[in-house]
Parts: sequence; C-alpha cells; structure tokens
Amino acid sequence: MNKLIINWWRSQQFKLALHRGDNRSALQILQKIQKSGAKFSSLEKVFREKIQLERDLEEHKREITNLRKQIVEKSKLNLLLHPNPELIKYLSKSFKLIQHDEYKLQATGIDERIFEDFEARLAEYIQEELNKIPEQKLLIKLEDAVEDISSLKVGQEPDYRFTLTPHVYFMKYFLENVYCLYLAWSLIYQDGLLPTKFNILDIAAGPGTTAYGLALFLQSCSSFVDIPQMHVSYYSLEKQDAFQYRGLQFWRKYIESRKTPVNNFFRFVTTDIFAWDVKSSNIPKNFFDFIVISHCFFTDSSKRIQSNNIYKEIFANSLNNQGYVLLIIQDKKLFKAYDADQTEDKEQEENMISQFIEELGLHLVWYKYLTSTSLRKPLAASEFGKFAKDNLPKQIYMNQLLKKYCNQNYESHYTLDDYVILAKK
Repeated sequence: MNKLIINWWRSQQFKLALHRGDNRSALQILQKIQKSGAKFSSLEKVFREKIQLERDLEEHKREITNLRKQIVEKSKLNLLLHPNPELIKYLSKSFKLIQHDEYKLQATGIDERIFEDFEARLAEYIQEELNKIPEQKLLIKLEDAVEDISSLKVGQEPDYRFTLTPHVYFMKYFLENVYCLYLAWSLIYQDGLLPTKFNILDIAAGPGTTAYGLALFLQSCSSFVDIPQMHVSYYSLEKQDAFQYRGLQFWRKYIESRKTPVNNFFRFVTTDIFAWDVKSSNIPKNFFDFIVISHCFFTDSSKRIQSNNIYKEIFANSLNNQGYVLLIIQDKKLFKAYDADQTEDKEQEENMISQFIEELGLHLVWYKYLTSTSLRKPLAASEFGKFAKDNLPKQIYMNQLLKKYCNQNYESHYTLDDYVILAKK
C-alpha cells in the first residue's frame, strides 16, 4: 500500500514540476519512478519520448557540427590557386599571346627558362637510351618505329608494337603536346579553377603528357607565386605499357630531381579503351576532379560512336560532381569528323564544338582555339615552314636527334593547332 501511495505522490510531483516548467525536476522524478518499477502514465511516457527526442536532436547537431568542421578542413586542403596578375602578365609576354577573338588565341613564344632545360634533359635521356642498342640493331629498330609512328600523320592509329616507338614519339610529337597541355593548364589556372589537391584521370595518356604539362606550368608559377604544398593523384589509362614505363622513367630522371612543392602519386591502368568494362574497372568511382582526353578522338564514325559511349560511361562513373573534363583535339581532326572545311566562320566553329560536346554528354564551360598563326584556315606547307622559321621557337636539342635518327631534313618548332575545351557533366 505504501509503495502505491509513494508512486502516486511522485506522479503528482511530476505533474507539478511540468506545470512550473521545471523539466530538470520532472526528469529526476521520472528516473525515480522508473527505478521503482512502476508503470509510466501516458503523460510520463510522452515526457520520456520528448526527452529522448531532444537528446537525439542534440546528438544530430553535434554530428552536423563535426561534419561542417570536416568540410571546412577538406576545403582548406582543396584551396584553389589564386590567379597572380604578375604571372599572367609574364605568361602573356613569354608566349607572345594574342587574343584575336573570343575563342582564337595565338601563341608564338615560350617560357625558355622552363622548356629549354626540359628539352635538353629529354634529348639527353633519349640519347642515353639509344646508346644502349648496338648500331646495326638500332637502325632497324628505328626504321620500324618511325614508319609505325608516322601513321599518325594520316589519321591512323600506330601499332605501337615496336621497341623504339615511344622514343620516336618523344622525338617527334611529345614536346609540342606538352607545350599545348602547359597552356591548357595555364588557362584553367587563370580562371581560378586549379586546386592545390586534386585527382586526374588521363585517358589514352601516352607517356603522361598531361602530367608533364602541369608540372612544367607549376615550375613557371613557382617564380611568382608562393605555392602551398600540393598533392596530385595522377591515373594513367593507356593501352601501351611501354609508353607508361618510358614516361615514368623520364619523370623520375627529370621532374623528381627538381625542387617542387607538388607531391605526385602515380597509378597506371594498362588497358585498351575499346576493351573498357565499367563493371570490372578498378578506376575509382566519383573520384576525379579532372578527366583529360588529349588527342584520342576518331574521325571514323563507328569508332567515334563507340569511343564516345565509353567516355560517357567513364565521366558518369568516375568524375566527381564538381569535376571538369579537359578535351584537346587537333583542328584538322575536328573538322574532318564533321566533314567541314576549315574557315574563319566562328558560327560554324561554335556549332561543331557544341555538337562535339553534346555527343560526349557534357556541358560546355569554355573553349579556346590555340594556334601558332593568326588564322583558323591552315597555311600551305611551304608557307607554314617559312612562318615557323621566322616566328616560332625551335626545338633546338631535339632537332639534332631528329636529323640523326629519323632522317628529318627540316627543323621542328613548338607549334599549336588544337582546340582546348573545358566541360562539365
């Protein structure tokens, strides 16, 4: 009987505490009722549920606060490099940049401090590698590789099966492709879109042209900008392991010997893009801040459709929601794909770029036509040869190797004839 009276009295005290708005006393009384083993009244049950909901709400608030702290900390790690006016002015002067219209950007210069040393070390590396091969074997291997890589000139895919194909590629095409990628990264930087921590997927990466272009651009930056510690995760998707191997070998010899604030992590995925299977792929999902496709587009309609479908799958699965796609395509290949003549017609150009981007399932951010001349229409070979001789930077060290090993009877220069396109999914 006494127990019943005590529980009744506690319930009355509980009601009075609630009436006064004294939730603390009400909670203490509720705990005593629970310890006594008495059943809760309807009011007591409601109050207990209210207290539990408030506790849950406080816990959620703490979780949200912690998450916000983590987001702030992560955003600090992913700070964008702020465009430096002095650096932009230096680049414009060094590369002799002329913006002819909204899209056409002419470049006839170069950052000699960076590229001359880079080219010299590359030529030295190639010479060291070729010196390892007996002369008779070297001549045969070079002949096969030159013939193989020359198919690029007529828009065909080389076999890449020869030992020295990567070396011939280094001599004939690598420098001007790095030159183009350097300028592409500089445009992204000038737009304030270059983070200090980011992940790149380079499709049909070759020897890592995208990574070299970025590394050389950041070398130029270091003279003007106090670059914070950077971290770049670079994934190379390439079917030729020989290209990946030679690219990494020279990277360790040249880039890693330079003082740089950039930590680079390399991952190599060796596979043919046409054998791509998103289900069995080990490429991370929703991971990349930039996906780059440089000069891996096809004029053949069936191949173009097939490759575009694969690219769209990769964009959908591996590009993060804030990420960008960087596309680089040679002017001749773009116009040929749409059976169009190269003219100064900007409207035709805009329509082709829009169609090109639409076929890849992307949305255009901006595009630039990077050219060595002031024209969209190509010059005749003899005219361009004279123009290059008079206006464009020479590949001083590489010309010696091209003449010696590839029987090239003309001088190579740093040239541009590419569309650089930035897009989002």
